[in-house]
Amino acid sequence: MNDSILSRRDLLASASSTLGGAALAGLLDPASAIASPTGLSSPHFPPRAKRVIYLFQSGGPPQHEMLDYKPHLETVHGQEMPASVIGGQRLTGMTAGQASFPVAKSIFQFDRHGESGAWVSELMPHTAKIVDDICIMKSVHTDAINHDPAITFLQTGFQIAGRPSIGAWMSYGLGSENENLPAFVAMLSGKGGQPLYDRLWGSGFLSSVHQGVRFRSDKSPVLYLNNPPGFSAELRRQTLDHLSQLNQLRGDNVGDPEIAARTAQYEMAFRMQTSVPELTDVSDEPASTFELYGEDAKKPGTYAHNALVARRLNERGVRFVQLFHRGWDTHNSLPKQLRARCRETDQATAALVQDLKNRGMLDDTLVVWGGEFGRTVYCQGDLKPTNYGRDHHPRCFTMWMAGGGIKPGLSYGQTDEYGYNIVQDPLSVHDLHATILHQLGVDHTKLTFKFQGRHYRLTDVHGEVVEALLS
Repeated sequence: MNDSILSRRDLLASASSTLGGAALAGLLDPASAIASPTGLSSPHFPPRAKRVIYLFQSGGPPQHEMLDYKPHLETVHGQEMPASVIGGQRLTGMTAGQASFPVAKSIFQFDRHGESGAWVSELMPHTAKIVDDICIMKSVHTDAINHDPAITFLQTGFQIAGRPSIGAWMSYGLGSENENLPAFVAMLSGKGGQPLYDRLWGSGFLSSVHQGVRFRSDKSPVLYLNNPPGFSAELRRQTLDHLSQLNQLRGDNVGDPEIAARTAQYEMAFRMQTSVPELTDVSDEPASTFELYGEDAKKPGTYAHNALVARRLNERGVRFVQLFHRGWDTHNSLPKQLRARCRETDQATAALVQDLKNRGMLDDTLVVWGGEFGRTVYCQGDLKPTNYGRDHHPRCFTMWMAGGGIKPGLSYGQTDEYGYNIVQDPLSVHDLHATILHQLGVDHTKLTFKFQGRHYRLTDVHGEVVEALLS
C-alpha cells in the first residue's frame, strides 16, 4: 500500500511540475502568462466583439411599462385574463391563489423614436435617444419562475448553483488582455430586492483564477488589496516571492492546480495595487463625461459610477464587466418603484452606449441589458394606478444588445396582444449565450471543460446562434 501511495504521489508531483513551471514562468514574464491559451488557443473564427459589458437589472424589469408596448391593454384594462391566453402556465405562489387575474394596462405613455420607430416608454427618455444603436429583443424566455434559479440560469446556463458564470467562461476561453487587471470584474448597485451572491460571478468548477473580481464602492475597491500600515511595497514583494516558492514546493508535492492558480491571483493582486486606484478614480474625466452620465457618476456605489468605470475597464482591456443593479422586483407599488429604477439607470445606460460609440469602441464592445425574467400583464394585488404590481413572468420578456456586430435598430421577436405569449421568433437563454459567445469568436459547442467525467459547456446541450440578430 505504501509503495502504491508513494508511486502515485511521485506521479502527481511529476505531472504538476509542468503546471508549476508554467505558473512560475508567468510570474517571471507576466506578458507570456497573459498571452498563453486557456480554454482556447485562439478564437474559432474572427470575433466581432473583443469585450462585453453586461448590465444586469436584478428583479425582473416590467416589459409592459418599458419596451414592449401593448395598446390592446387600454381596451381590456380591468377585465379578467382569458384562460386561453394563460394556457395553464405555472404561476408563482404569490398569485396562484388570487381569486381573479385582471389585466393591468401601463399608466405610462409610449412614443416612437429614431429612424427605427421603436416604441419606448416615457420613463426612458435617454434610452429613446439610442434606439437606433440597440437591438431590442422582445421574445426572450426562460425556464425559471423564481428569482434565484432564474438569475442563476441567466448567469451560468443552469438553474442550480455550482456552474461557472458567463464571465468566468469568457475568461477561461479567451484569457485576459491586461496583465494588471482581471479578465472579469463585477460591480453592484441599488438597494433592496433579491440578494446577489458571489457565486453569480464565480468560477464554479473552473480554476478560481477565472472568477469575477468584485469592485466595491468604498475607498478600497477590492478587499485586502492595500498593504496594512507599516507594510511597504518592497516587503510585500519579498513576501510574495517567498510565498510563491512555498506554493511551488507544495504544488509539486500534491499536484493540485489550484495552488498555481492561487499564486497567479496573489501576483494579480500585487499588480492591481497600482492599476485599480487609478482606474476607479474618475476625477480625471472631463466635465463633458458627467454631463453625459449624470452627476451620480461622481459618486462611488451608484449605477452611473459603475457604468463609467465599466467603460474605463473596457478601455484597459478587461474582457468581461458585469453590473448588477437591484430593486426591479415590482410586486406592488410598481409605478413608484419603476420611476426610481429608471431615474437611477436610464441616463447612465444610454450614456455608456453613446460614450463607447463616440470613442470608436462600440463596434468591438458588446453591451447586454436585461433581467432574469419579465412581469405579468395581469395585476398582482391592488389595481389602482398608484399601487398596482406585477408578478414574475418567464414566458416572455425584453432584453437588448448593442455593438459587437449586433444589428442596430432592430426589434426582434413578437409577443401576443396581451404581451403574455411569444408569437414570433422565440429566443431562449441558451440561444442568447450562444450568440454572445459567437460574437466573441467562440463556437459555444466547442468551449468545454471536463468535470466529473463529463464535458460541460455554458449552453449545456442546447442553444443556437440567432443569425437574425447579427449585422
